[in-house]
Amino acid sequence: MATAKKPMPRLRRVFTIVAAALCGCALGAGIFGFGYSELPSYLGSAPETCANCHVMQEYYDAWSRGPHHNVATCDDCHLPHGNVIQQYSAQLSDGMLHSYKFTTGDYPTNIVIRQSSLDIVNQSCLTCHDNMTAQIRASMTADGDSVTCSRCHSHIGHD
Repeated sequence: MATAKKPMPRLRRVFTIVAAALCGCALGAGIFGFGYSELPSYLGSAPETCANCHVMQEYYDAWSRGPHHNVATCDDCHLPHGNVIQQYSAQLSDGMLHSYKFTTGDYPTNIVIRQSSLDIVNQSCLTCHDNMTAQIRASMTADGDSVTCSRCHSHIGHD
């Protein structure tokens, strides 16, 4: 003999519908945001991706006119070399910060690089120019002063 199912209590049914609607809205917003933000493009290394955000257009334009546009992408300069975990960690950290700043509009007219990012950029310079700069760096650090590539060449990457 089969037993009849008890009907779901009304409050539980309403809660289930509301929870399903909220989950559906969150999923829909996530899918929309994923597509609208062009998030998949950030998983690659195409320099045009950086110009997805209108705030970065002038920096992209300056890079495309600069001396490195044929030999280095944004990732080559702005992400650590050699360790994939550090690379994706920096990319995720920067991406989340950039998304927050862009979404809230909380960024200065003239964007200034963070010290942690500047350290990565200076190390990236040495990845390609280490031999060329070894003697210069050795003589300049004798006085204990910190020497960075961007100290003298701040205009190179983005005018």
